[in-house]
Amino acid sequence: MAARTKTTAKARPSYRCTECGAQLLKWVGRCTECNAWGTVEEHGAVPIRTTAAGPVSAPARPIGQVDGQVATARSTGVPELDRVLGGGLVPGAVVLLAGEPGVGKSTLLLDVAAKAASDRHRTLYVTGEESAGQVRLRADRINALSDHLYLAAEQDLGAVLGHVEAVNPSLLIMDSVQTVASAELDGAPGGPAQVREVAGALIRASKERGMATLLVGHVTKDGQIAGPRLLEHLVDVVLSFEGDRHARLRLIRGVKNRYGATDEVGCFELHDEGIVGLADPSGLFLTRRDKAVPGTCLTVTLEGKRPLVAEVQALMVDSQIPSPRRTTSGLESPRIAMILAVVERHGGVKLGKQDIYTATVGGVKLTEPSADLAIALAVASSSTDTPLPENLVAIGEVGLAGEVRRVTGVQRRLAEAHRLGFTHALVPPDPGKVPAGMKVVEVADIGEALRAIPGRRSRSKPRAEGAQPTRTPAQQGADALARARAQAPVPAFPEELMAGWEPVDSDELG
Repeated sequence: MAARTKTTAKARPSYRCTECGAQLLKWVGRCTECNAWGTVEEHGAVPIRTTAAGPVSAPARPIGQVDGQVATARSTGVPELDRVLGGGLVPGAVVLLAGEPGVGKSTLLLDVAAKAASDRHRTLYVTGEESAGQVRLRADRINALSDHLYLAAEQDLGAVLGHVEAVNPSLLIMDSVQTVASAELDGAPGGPAQVREVAGALIRASKERGMATLLVGHVTKDGQIAGPRLLEHLVDVVLSFEGDRHARLRLIRGVKNRYGATDEVGCFELHDEGIVGLADPSGLFLTRRDKAVPGTCLTVTLEGKRPLVAEVQALMVDSQIPSPRRTTSGLESPRIAMILAVVERHGGVKLGKQDIYTATVGGVKLTEPSADLAIALAVASSSTDTPLPENLVAIGEVGLAGEVRRVTGVQRRLAEAHRLGFTHALVPPDPGKVPAGMKVVEVADIGEALRAIPGRRSRSKPRAEGAQPTRTPAQQGADALARARAQAPVPAFPEELMAGWEPVDSDELG
């Protein structure tokens, strides 16, 4: 018996948000879905409908009797993407990949389309932004050709579904969901209503056929996925493709994943011949030098579950303006300001009249607190013009009281540093199990950490013989405090730390 839909004779006006497309029963000043102000407009009268019970597609069964083998993940042929997806693409899963223009979304998915295609599993690549000839040129450049890869250029939803019927693919790639429109609805492609209708039709086709689907999504200038927020709720997996267009490194992060964890990160390198996965990307974040230079320090950061060795740099120069500059690249400005204050207050390093520039190497962005200690050591190294040992890594969060706090995954970080040839590390107290053959020094505060810098060289200018500078009361008090610190007992670890430093071969770090 078919489902019965009863329509009442009375209709009442409907309101719709022009920003996200949400339907509302009454006018409000602020949309309840996207929180935008002044975007709710009257859309017209919509009849009130009630739906009676209808036939079911399949009877409900106990969950233990449901066959789970049909939902086994299949590899995409790109190990770094499989890592983020949780093993591969599940049949019937819908994945939304979003990123900024030019980050490499189309290049990556075209490579996935060619590697996933086989005689048993066809792949259909539908482009709405380019012609078929343009996609073919890119496929030739990155060597993404396969006899089982089908290509179509369509912007009509009905035509896309027609290609799906004709090809019967195991994998559908739609580039992009904002460029396809349905003839049943009014409005330009990319509008909230059109995106919702196109995504809903492709999701229904994927679930009915057991066809995995990859949707390319645009992002706004704020970095959010364009279109209604409902799109992220409808799909099974949401991936974010990140990367600086001036750097080679690209990262894929899992934002939502119904079939796996969201704490994995895939690393890729974009070059002229395409995009390749990086199983060991630490070499991109390090600078190869013949000798150590002041103002650099190495740390180990965690991107998801993956430890990566990264380099932070600091440069200090005499300021020529009343307000010294504080410039950062790849680091958070508020956190850098806090670390500079701690280094000056608890480390005794004068920074007031200096322009300070801090940056990371290779385009990586360090946001977790574990890089605080490395940043502090790099600043102190640049201030004293003293290089740190090349085979040293620093891991730890720095508090406002100058203490060095523990961070998560210290053992994994030390294991990664040891694998790359680093032999010494400065870490917070109680680091746990230490890799065999690695010298680990526990530091409780920033003062103990700064003592690891050997042979500080003064940056002050030489005075004429016999000249005695005038000292203010504040400076005299600082001198007395410095003398008291110098007379205090020094822990035994600085000598042990600096004994037997051996530079790391730069080729091994790559």
